[in-house]
Amino acid sequence: MTSRCAGRRSSIIPDPMREEMPVLPLILSSDSHVFEPPDLWQKRIDAAFRDRAPRIQRIDDADQIVVEADQVLSGIGLISNAGARFEAPETISADGRFEDVLRGGYDPRQHLEDMALDGVAGEVLYPSQGLFYFRLADSQLMSAIFRAYNDWLAEFCRTDPARLKGIAMINLDDVRDGVGELERAARLGLSGAMITEYPLEHRRYDQSEYEPFWAAAAALGLPISLHTATRRQGKIRGAGEKTLRDASSRSTKAFYPALSMCDMIFSGVFERHPRLTLAIVEFELAWVPHVLSSMDYTYRERHGEAIYRFKDGMVPSDFFHRNVVLSFQEDAVGVRLRDLIGVDNMMWGSDYPHSESTFPESQRILAEILAGVPAEEQAKIAGGNTARVYGFDVGKAGRS
Repeated sequence: MTSRCAGRRSSIIPDPMREEMPVLPLILSSDSHVFEPPDLWQKRIDAAFRDRAPRIQRIDDADQIVVEADQVLSGIGLISNAGARFEAPETISADGRFEDVLRGGYDPRQHLEDMALDGVAGEVLYPSQGLFYFRLADSQLMSAIFRAYNDWLAEFCRTDPARLKGIAMINLDDVRDGVGELERAARLGLSGAMITEYPLEHRRYDQSEYEPFWAAAAALGLPISLHTATRRQGKIRGAGEKTLRDASSRSTKAFYPALSMCDMIFSGVFERHPRLTLAIVEFELAWVPHVLSSMDYTYRERHGEAIYRFKDGMVPSDFFHRNVVLSFQEDAVGVRLRDLIGVDNMMWGSDYPHSESTFPESQRILAEILAGVPAEEQAKIAGGNTARVYGFDVGKAGRS
């Protein structure tokens, strides 16, 4: 594969003459991404699905993610254009070409070099194109796509398992199949699993059918993630080529994972599975205090609605603080609210190599966000909580 990214990267390398930044603690990204090679699914998917497998197809001089015969899911510009926000933010759009994707997205050794450039010691890795496959109507095709991806990601992370922690993709349309793939992901050495941020309305996460999956995740010690852009149904933003709803939906995107989290808490999932960890990823922080307050109020004052009653005097916010973590990028307001959210519940992430990523300015941006935060709390937010949740060996991750 050829790439023009090497030339582009040289123009966004942090300026060594910039004013010296404060020394930060060990930095681990709880939300980074790979960029799947265009031929991944043609090579790896089960033979029965090969003619319907995802691919990148050039349409009107831009590369599009296409699946089945002609289902166009997305352009690649927003999931591949790291650095553009610092150079020319007005150029950011869904349009993009694979030649301009940073090689570190699909080459693990280059990925490690980019981490070193960005001052990041370890990363938790999510898909890029794969985010959009939760939209597929065909459940069996989606599961086949996820299996092929999980195999490839496990190989990617084996390049340096101390610093690269992969998150498996899991389809829960069939819960028994989802449990099997979760168990296989654990055998592959992956460090967590992602499920749709919001399932079909009649199958929300308060349903008892998910109990075997929650139990398996807790027993395996694998955190479960709700990542942005993974709603199970339909087009997420807008109704046409360009609409004001795009901006409205992006500005309120925390609504759906908040619903999923509340469904799990109010139905007692975390009371029954106290070792289960839920990571809410790339939805920032500041929305949380109001939701926590509203959950506790509803539990106390609306017994006819909050019909599941917890033991030992617990309230909904207690389960949030014990079982839920949040991955954020640049929410300075959320950091100011950390006493309400919980310092132990907050994990920073770079979103490499996407257009809104902090790469290659992560150290500077994180230092600005954490300015004035006590050193012990900085250490937890910048990397300590991520190390705890995903099992990073801080000593090994800190050695490049």
